[in-house]
Amino acid sequence: MPVDDSALDLLFRDARTPARWTGEPVSEETLRVLYDLLKIAPTSGNCSPGRFVFLTTQDAKERLRPALSEGNVEKALAAPVVVIVAHDPLFFDQLSRLNPEPDLRSWFAADVGLSEETAFRNGSLQGAYLILAARALGLDALPMSGFDGALVEDTFLAGEGWRANFLVCLGHGEPLDTPRAARLQFDEACRLL
Repeated sequence: MPVDDSALDLLFRDARTPARWTGEPVSEETLRVLYDLLKIAPTSGNCSPGRFVFLTTQDAKERLRPALSEGNVEKALAAPVVVIVAHDPLFFDQLSRLNPEPDLRSWFAADVGLSEETAFRNGSLQGAYLILAARALGLDALPMSGFDGALVEDTFLAGEGWRANFLVCLGHGEPLDTPRAARLQFDEACRLL
């Protein structure tokens, strides 16, 4: 059964990327529910390479400051939570738990290009699921590039070996008065063959 229009409005039509935050906090419990939702969404072969670092304190966000482009500093530091959406290049070490296919690990362990492509693609998917799960839980999400990935990895991910992909600011956005930016129409972005 398709979801009703109110769910489509919440997830897509009425959801907006916030410009400013209300300051209302986001609880650890909400972040755990958020992860529990996104982790069950599909990835190829259930490889689940996405990894998430939730920066919830002002101190943690200040450590992020040097890695942010100038235009992203204020948005990120004001957000209740900044998520580093990353992927684990060694995701295949978990495949024996996640996928019953025998010896699937060896496919990826033997091919660095395949494993990196798979980790990046599916970790990106999981980052998108994070945004949709956040919206489903009543949060607003602001995805951002505009950061020094190597610095983020050195500061936050070095002990894990994870690779930074993008950031997502989470919280409750102030209402926007501006019209939604243009989007491409179906015939511009799609082909039916």
